[in-house]
Amino acid sequence: MNEKELTSTLPERIAGLGALAYNLWWSWTPSARELFRAIDLETWRACGYNPVRFLAHLSPDSLSQAAADPTLLARYDAVMNEFTTEMNAAATWPGSSDEGVLAYFSAEFGLHVSLPFYAGGLGILAGDYLKECSDSHLPVVGVGLLYSRGYTWQRVRDDGWPEDIEEILDRSLDPIQQVNDGQGRPLVVQIPLLDPPVHAAVWRINVGRIPLYLLDTDIDDNQPWDRAISHHLYTANLEQRLRQEITLGMGGMKVLEALGIRPSALHINEGHPALATLTWMQSLVTAGQSFDAARQWVQQHTVFTTHTPVAAGTDVFPFAMLDKYLSHLYAPLQTDQAALFQLGAHPENPGAGFNMTVFALRMARFSNAVSQKHGQVARQMWASLWPGKKVEDVPITAVTNGVHLPTWIDPNRLRPLLDEYLGADWMARQDDPQTWTAVDAIPDSTWWDAHRQSKSALLAQIDKRAKRRWRDDKVAATNVIAYGALLEPDVLTLGFARRFTGYKRPDLIFTDMERIKRLLSNADRPLQIIFAGKAHPADLEGKRLIQRIFRLAQDPAYAGRIAFVEDYDQQLARYLVHGVDVWLNNPLPPLEASGTSGMKAAANGTPNLSILDGWWLEGYQEGNGWAFGGDAPFGDRTGADAEALYRLLEEKIIPLYYAPSDDEMPHGFIQVMKKAMKSAAPAFSARRMVNDYVGQFYLPILA
Repeated sequence: MNEKELTSTLPERIAGLGALAYNLWWSWTPSARELFRAIDLETWRACGYNPVRFLAHLSPDSLSQAAADPTLLARYDAVMNEFTTEMNAAATWPGSSDEGVLAYFSAEFGLHVSLPFYAGGLGILAGDYLKECSDSHLPVVGVGLLYSRGYTWQRVRDDGWPEDIEEILDRSLDPIQQVNDGQGRPLVVQIPLLDPPVHAAVWRINVGRIPLYLLDTDIDDNQPWDRAISHHLYTANLEQRLRQEITLGMGGMKVLEALGIRPSALHINEGHPALATLTWMQSLVTAGQSFDAARQWVQQHTVFTTHTPVAAGTDVFPFAMLDKYLSHLYAPLQTDQAALFQLGAHPENPGAGFNMTVFALRMARFSNAVSQKHGQVARQMWASLWPGKKVEDVPITAVTNGVHLPTWIDPNRLRPLLDEYLGADWMARQDDPQTWTAVDAIPDSTWWDAHRQSKSALLAQIDKRAKRRWRDDKVAATNVIAYGALLEPDVLTLGFARRFTGYKRPDLIFTDMERIKRLLSNADRPLQIIFAGKAHPADLEGKRLIQRIFRLAQDPAYAGRIAFVEDYDQQLARYLVHGVDVWLNNPLPPLEASGTSGMKAAANGTPNLSILDGWWLEGYQEGNGWAFGGDAPFGDRTGADAEALYRLLEEKIIPLYYAPSDDEMPHGFIQVMKKAMKSAAPAFSARRMVNDYVGQFYLPILA
């Protein structure tokens, strides 16, 4: 189904719902979501909050009733007026007359639970970036890959081991449409360098005002091996990974060319799409420039963002493998193998292969890390690319990540409060710290009631998932308890939700089992912990961590106060950052490049209990959460970090949460919550992040 087909099934009076359903603007606009809910709440929920699927499943009678309901029509007219006004606003670069388009390339985009082709933080960041570019009316276009089998679904077995479940995604009722060419046929482009020829269909997602184009090689035109290029995100096969990156970067540029889009600048999000710069260079050489002139021009118009705090985290391809593909470019680029390979050779180990981060750094005028600490780490990591420069002068700056507040702030409990106390236009002023001072005017009783409602909604969602597994899959009773069926709303609740891998240390809190058991089972001031996340299919250590925590959650000795929630996705993430009391984060420094989940929690008034790494080094203030691990112990720091974590819980957090008061509200804890929101929301919003990119990088390129 596409927008035209869906619209044809709707009564004329509400036909605009078709265009609205196919634009993810609804996903971060409460009034639009409430419009769909008002039509048929039960069907809305049953269809996974996906308006395309929702409208397709409604009966003609339901649609006719909606089209004749005066109250609903008034709501419809208001939403459609807001939608039309927003979509028709002029796209501009602030303070510039340049109307050039910036193309933003990323291997993954996390936009909505109905579009599950993202792995984690990098994808969610890219999705939040596009949403904010839409809100800010910037002339940006996104380019990525459409993974026909998504990232991974994981279900936990009785023994705690997470099993990967492969699911071929059905896109027919999702908010995504195939792009047609000028003759009305599906647009298909040929991917450069791949032989025999590989073709990709093109899909479009409307992210508000921003078009996101995704390439899909899983089409009948291709052989099975070639169809699999876009099956899975981050395939483990190195050559297939290279073919993915050729498809993403070089194929993505071909898509823009086919659509008549000539970008004035590129933004390469992590090294995976960096080969896009070669296609841009080739077009300039074809037009008469030399290889060096083309390289310099492309470099002057490219931005590169690195998210990787360790050298081992970058893609490095053997030169022989790269030559198999890039040899087709030597003549068109008027260069030779040595000159091209030199662009990706690491000076400290030039024979190791073609390093995509090294290549991207050399091909960008502006390069940035994603937090101030990560900037320091990145400058040290890549200093040898600029011999003779002091480390502090290495040209890698930092733009700390931010989160899209309209997506992540609780729309049902918190946003109405903010509308009332901050002013109806607070979202337009979200990056101004002064906007948030009015949070202090919210009565503690009102604030605490809203938080308790969010917490109850989280526990209800967890309970619903546990019951579904009990009912549908006949899982063991111990599993139902491990999924969180015994969690209690009045108990201090920690949340830990992210990709499970060794350096994130999800089991740090279990370093001293007797000590944590005492905290969990305390009769007067108990603690409970909710874990959620996935491990990469090839990350056995990450899977073992899930198994360990799940087995602890099954153990009656812990009183049902440990939960591991399966199938972590954006919907569950929203419930968690809205509803837990404290957000736990304890990676091994300095491996947390930024970390945006803690920003989302803090923006909802959920304080962080976090090690001093990534964004928290900038975000922590006395009284807005709790920090530890600032002094790096020599050697294994597990014991020292665990001790610091326990002491904060025992001496600070638990007493503050359970502090007695006449009205049975933890006023001291509420003050920490309010300060968490006031300090984090403006400074770590996607609005601030995008404004930094525009001012520091985009406008100088477009000048």
